[in-house]
Amino acid sequence: MSNAAVHDVITPLEPLASVSLSEQVYGRLRTALMRAELKPDQRLKIRDLAAKLGTSETPVREAIFQLAREGALEIKPRYFVRVRRLSLSQYLENRDIRLQLEPLAAERALPHIRPEDIDQLARLHAKLIAAEQSRDYPTALEANFDFHFGLYWRSAMPTLIELLESLWIRVGPLLNELYPHGHPTYDGPHQHEVVLDALRRRDGYMLREAIRQDLLEGGRNFLRHLEAKEGR
Repeated sequence: MSNAAVHDVITPLEPLASVSLSEQVYGRLRTALMRAELKPDQRLKIRDLAAKLGTSETPVREAIFQLAREGALEIKPRYFVRVRRLSLSQYLENRDIRLQLEPLAAERALPHIRPEDIDQLARLHAKLIAAEQSRDYPTALEANFDFHFGLYWRSAMPTLIELLESLWIRVGPLLNELYPHGHPTYDGPHQHEVVLDALRRRDGYMLREAIRQDLLEGGRNFLRHLEAKEGR
């Protein structure tokens, strides 16, 4: 993605007196990373980001430094800022932690889920499937993120959410290679459908397993792609 393309995925900030500009920029970039709006190795120019977000360069620079400390960006002084690309081993470590934390977040969200929440998640899944079928992969990636965190955010566990978001700002950009190289496939129903069924049944064990299998079964083609790519 070119630097000009940053303007297509980073939306301008709206004035917020109660939140510092650097916090706003940080939040916007953090969201863009998690939702796969930025790609691995994509170079970012502070000047371009500041112009798009309608701020000076200082809050952008502060946000970038923070994201670099969190492992999402790389800074080469006097050379460039770019989105970090996870290696295969780093991806697997990230996934192993997610396999423990995401089922927990889903299970803890279960008592707080209302019928209208399930309906909203079902609409997000339908959006994902439609986007996959039309090959609108950016929309598919965003719908997938919104589906998962639409569930996790209801866990009422802010520390757990903070940990999950710190994992997703690192893995999110890499998911751009999910389509078409590692398109999810399932032996039975899509695991999102199993998640929805578990929510309707109020079955915590079923829900945990569906989240785990979505990562394992749904991610197996993606893992093969990463293994083949790193083996070249």
